[in-house]
Formats: sequence, structure tokens, C-alpha cells
Amino acid sequence: MPLIIADNGGYDSSELVQNLIFEIENNNKETMGLDMYNGEVGCMDKLGIRECLRVKEQALISACEASEMILRCDNMITCAPRRRNKMGLHN
Repeated sequence: MPLIIADNGGYDSSELVQNLIFEIENNNKETMGLDMYNGEVGCMDKLGIRECLRVKEQALISACEASEMILRCDNMITCAPRRRNKMGLHN
């Protein structure tokens, strides 16, 4: 997701994502994220962004479950082919 956000912001996404991974792994800060105003990695607490990762995970899980249920319904509502009668022109 950070890759897409950086691309949409017009920044070098590969560099920003690598910097973000480095900051998270080496500093053990789970609050690190992309500061799109300055085009760098920043602390989300200092920027005032407080969105829980669990909410995003649950939204993705719910979307996957909903699409799976729709696909299952499509498979269950298949009918037997209708029997076709000849038109009378051909015996």
C-alpha cells in the first residue's frame, strides 16, 4: 500500500518504501509511515495520523469474504438448460 501511495503522490516509491522498511526494522517503530507533504518517512504520531492497522486488515478480510460469498451464490444459482423444441419447419 505505501508503494501505491508514493506512486500516486509523484515520489520515488521504491526509495521511500525501502526507507520505510529500514526505519521499521531497525528502530522498531510501528508508528513510522510516509509523510506525503515532504516526501519522506515520518512518525505518524507526530503527524497526527492515528488509524489502526487492525481496522484496515478487517476491512480487507470483510471484502474478501463478501466477494467469495457472491461467487458462491453465482455457482449455486445455475439452472438446468432449457429444453428446446423444434420450430415446426424441420421435422
